[in-house]
Amino acid sequence: MLHAHLRGTHYAMGYDWGHSLAWKGHLILEHTPLAPDKARVAYAAACLPIYEKHFPAVLAEMRGFADGQGCDTEEIAAVLWSMYALPPARACSCFAVKTPEGALLGRNSDFFTAMEAWNTNVLCAPADGGYAFTGNTTAFIEMEDGANERGLAVGLTSAPARAIAPGMNAGMLLRRILETCATVREALAFLKSAPIGSAQTLTLADARGEIAVVECDALGMAVVRPQPGQPWVCATNAFHDLPATPPPDGDDWFAQQRYETLVSALRESTPADAAGAQALLAGRRGVLCQYDRAEGRDTVWSVVYDLGRREIFRAEGNPARIPFERDHRFAL
Repeated sequence: MLHAHLRGTHYAMGYDWGHSLAWKGHLILEHTPLAPDKARVAYAAACLPIYEKHFPAVLAEMRGFADGQGCDTEEIAAVLWSMYALPPARACSCFAVKTPEGALLGRNSDFFTAMEAWNTNVLCAPADGGYAFTGNTTAFIEMEDGANERGLAVGLTSAPARAIAPGMNAGMLLRRILETCATVREALAFLKSAPIGSAQTLTLADARGEIAVVECDALGMAVVRPQPGQPWVCATNAFHDLPATPPPDGDDWFAQQRYETLVSALRESTPADAAGAQALLAGRRGVLCQYDRAEGRDTVWSVVYDLGRREIFRAEGNPARIPFERDHRFAL
């Protein structure tokens, strides 16, 4: 994984990251599988007023990133804002557990191996408003999991869309939550107020021990809480409380099998610490990360946020092969 430490205004953070990637020869528009075609450009234009209202800070960051890359902001918006809304989407598995100390959140990021050299861990400290956070992403600017200085952690999975509409997408929703919310309750309040464009689950956990999964898309939202006697929630790549839709190409990356692994393992023996969470994510309790890399897909990182003990552990690759290491760089 790449590692970026971004600080300053949102424009400065965007410029520094875009320029750093360009200096290394990585021009986003030349490598992304989400090339800014007419459909993506049109979708981004329809989303612009929503981001102007609900996340204006990220617009400055995108302008800085585009300037650092030497490209148009509109093309960056077409890539970023259509992500998760227009195919291809990602897989991923996520769970959260209440513990005596607070909560654990674990997530596997499953994506195409052709892109994994550019997967990035970010430390972000906005100087013009917003909480500091650490996050991981297969893209840039948007985040796919992370935790902030207030002890709130979030992880996403994509889901087949029942409908697509202009709105904020999964990675931008998650980034906005990390920067502006301190608790699960605050995150839920934001999600209920924001127009949502793509289809996804967001697994939430905070240092006080509150956990939830939010299933949401342009048509609605369901908040999934722990069942009595079961202090956990989990998600893969399908809705279970909202009406589910099959993936358009019929390939769900074993989403139901991964979901059944999580439910069975969490019911049988809920992880009480980061070591137990790591074992589950590493596939030692059932199918979760057992991809055939020859097919061009794999679990490309795995992370555990132990919010009670204020520790973060990350495997920068498939956790069945790559060991977890504690990240000491960010203070929860």
